[in-house]
Amino acid sequence: MDGNGRWAKERELPRTEGHRVGAESVRAITEACVELGVEYLTLYAFSSENWKRPKREIEALMRLLELYLRNEEPELMSKNIRLQAIGRLHDLPDSCQRELHRVIEATAQNTAMTLILALSYGSRDEIVDGVKSVVDSVKKGHLDSAMIDAEVFSKHLYTRYYPDPDLLIRTSGEMRLSNFLLWQLSYAEFYITDKLWPDFRKPELKAAIKAYGQRQRRYGGV
Repeated sequence: MDGNGRWAKERELPRTEGHRVGAESVRAITEACVELGVEYLTLYAFSSENWKRPKREIEALMRLLELYLRNEEPELMSKNIRLQAIGRLHDLPDSCQRELHRVIEATAQNTAMTLILALSYGSRDEIVDGVKSVVDSVKKGHLDSAMIDAEVFSKHLYTRYYPDPDLLIRTSGEMRLSNFLLWQLSYAEFYITDKLWPDFRKPELKAAIKAYGQRQRRYGGV
């Protein structure tokens, strides 16, 4: 979800205002995905690298996360959306962790769509944690090392309960993965748009899905 800061700069507004309007796009896109029958939506909300940002901006983003969780819980319930999260969640402030886990528990039985927030997430961290989990399972005798393959390893990643993505949407014209779902995106289709995230709404989502529908996915075959 790139472009919040640039959106604000273009309008001579604080970066926090860009993040606030970006949160409105989160709601709009989440609702649109439910309407369009999307079963899983993963939003790269806060990366492990984002901790390097100025302290004031990080604090504002954490407050915005808490506010989003409190304000959106009724909407998640009314739309039958299940909330989940991936990443090193223990790095988040305690108040954020409490609010996050509370909403995750409250929405656990919802079935229309699963909304996954990637928070304090880095794909290299995930892969390293996955390797450690595999090694630990082998040491404890829960796993035979001869049985380790891609499918087994996938079950040790943060995303083990979810299918691999079909489509990656990257806003603001960025042409890199930025340490996002490196393992899981192996066969995903990419869609790049110059739209900044605060301007990315249902029409842009429908255009991305339409473009995806015109692709031929061969998975290495013919």
